Amino acid sequence: MKQTDATLELGVIGNCGIGALVDCEGRVVWCCLPRFDGDPVFHALLNRSEPWPQQHGYWAIELEGMTHSEQCYLHNTAVLSTRLSDDAGNAMEIIDFAPRFLMNGRPFRPLQLVRRIHPLSGNPRIRLRLRPKFDYGAETPRITRGSNHVRYVGSEHTLRLTTNAPVAYLLEETPFLLDGPLSFLLGPDETLRDGVEAVAREFQDATEAGWREWVRTLALPLEWQDAVIRAAITLKLCTYEETGAIVAALTTSIPEAPGTQRNWDYRYCWLRDAFFVVRALNRLSTVETMENYLRYLANLIVPPGAAQHLQPVFGIGLEPTLTEREAPALAGYRGDGPVRIGNQAYTHHQHDVYGNVVLAYSQAFFDRRLLAPAGAVEFARLERMGERAYAVYNTPDAGMWELRTRARVHTSSALMSWAACDRLAKIAVKLEQADRAALWRARADEIRAAIESQAWNARENSFAESFGGSDIEAGLLLMGEVGFLRGDDPRLAGTFAAIERRLKHGDFLYRYHAADDFGRPETAFNICTFWYIDVLHRMGRTEEARALFGRILARRNHLGLLSEDLHPTTGEHWGNYPQTYSLVGIIDTAIRLSKPWDQVV
Repeated sequence: MKQTDATLELGVIGNCGIGALVDCEGRVVWCCLPRFDGDPVFHALLNRSEPWPQQHGYWAIELEGMTHSEQCYLHNTAVLSTRLSDDAGNAMEIIDFAPRFLMNGRPFRPLQLVRRIHPLSGNPRIRLRLRPKFDYGAETPRITRGSNHVRYVGSEHTLRLTTNAPVAYLLEETPFLLDGPLSFLLGPDETLRDGVEAVAREFQDATEAGWREWVRTLALPLEWQDAVIRAAITLKLCTYEETGAIVAALTTSIPEAPGTQRNWDYRYCWLRDAFFVVRALNRLSTVETMENYLRYLANLIVPPGAAQHLQPVFGIGLEPTLTEREAPALAGYRGDGPVRIGNQAYTHHQHDVYGNVVLAYSQAFFDRRLLAPAGAVEFARLERMGERAYAVYNTPDAGMWELRTRARVHTSSALMSWAACDRLAKIAVKLEQADRAALWRARADEIRAAIESQAWNARENSFAESFGGSDIEAGLLLMGEVGFLRGDDPRLAGTFAAIERRLKHGDFLYRYHAADDFGRPETAFNICTFWYIDVLHRMGRTEEARALFGRILARRNHLGLLSEDLHPTTGEHWGNYPQTYSLVGIIDTAIRLSKPWDQVV
């Protein structure tokens, strides 16, 4: 069907260095270069102020008279197929990917998009529209051409397209007959080592093989395997392998709800989100993401200043300053601005960060598969994080939901401080450091006692979102996940009931219901719904959990992906995309709820 407005029905391609989003009609509508948080040279997703032919910031391969499109991934890969057809029997296929495979024993992931097209039936006539713009839509590049390439020259960088398609047709956007395969490689201003078609075919074959080999290593649950594989591949695409960072999403400024100005830049590494990604992939037995992330994390916690304050989010190259500003040349998703660059959250005090660091590291002390298991040196580093967690557990912060103008002693932050001390005690036992184990166990017990006495609201029969408070928030559901409460603890049941009563709308869960800096939330936060399903299961209501999980999976887009938020009435996707938190929820929930393998083998 013809697409008339911006949508999150988008395919994701990438190579753990760059990423791009492709719509149902085969248009590249988002791609930042030279890395996830770079300049969006394709940005039509955030600038649909005019009809498509007049737009800039996209790359389209159009079939004249197109009336139907189909899109899917090639089996167990991040290689995307889009098939376009018309009512006269003419059809074509577009194959999109970013090369990623081993070359000479090392990862090869060039800053390059590859598009391959070929006719499927009839005599398809196509039109090529390649319209990048630079500096967040403010700069139109100068164009130069060669016999088989076009250069898009900007003040900061230059892109080169190398192709075996007629360059004149490309530059003039002239329709022409597609009578055989054509390939397009867009990336740095470098020449190819071989012919266009040969390189594109080689890159595709190697990329497909690389992804399929990676999927073969996953320890999948018996049920929902396709959903888990797609979520796992997409999580992998959100990792920046050069440094080990993990971005929260590939986009900026997709509103959490229309007209709310809840438009944030998620192209950075939140230590909280990254922990959950690492944990989900660990559960699938793919530990290399954890090993890479711990390299990144070590660079953040070793400097002396980290023991005094560790900010919750960093750039993917360890950048500490993410000054928030706006991109005036972009109108926003469906014209709903502003488009923001940077994120003010880097200035926040979010005290759960110390627990997220310790939990991310914990498996490395116990997992004998790792090339470099953690030991006494790493434990000493983590103890500095634990000291900070202990020092701040009962002091106000912005909380995990990053409230910009309000600080409280948030229960979820204290919970993660408890988790930091609890895991440090367990690690100390592993390392046979009895005195340190006793110290951290005593501190964990102290924090537990404070949470149980100061965060419990007897009138509501529930834990509250802050010490001495009466509000509720979905992060309290993590009390089961991190081991603070058992599934049969009546306090977990009471807290669950309060959250269900106040935050659940149909099948979906809100983060909180109280008004914040931008009013009351209007959409449900997907990961919270998955946390709700988890607690249902922990309390023994597994069949209810499985039924709800099935209904949430049905809300994914046509490729099995989720954004950050869903509208509880329309089911429409909102918020940045693809959202790693949401994909984590798919993996974790499938693993917990799946029937065991021994039922069939």
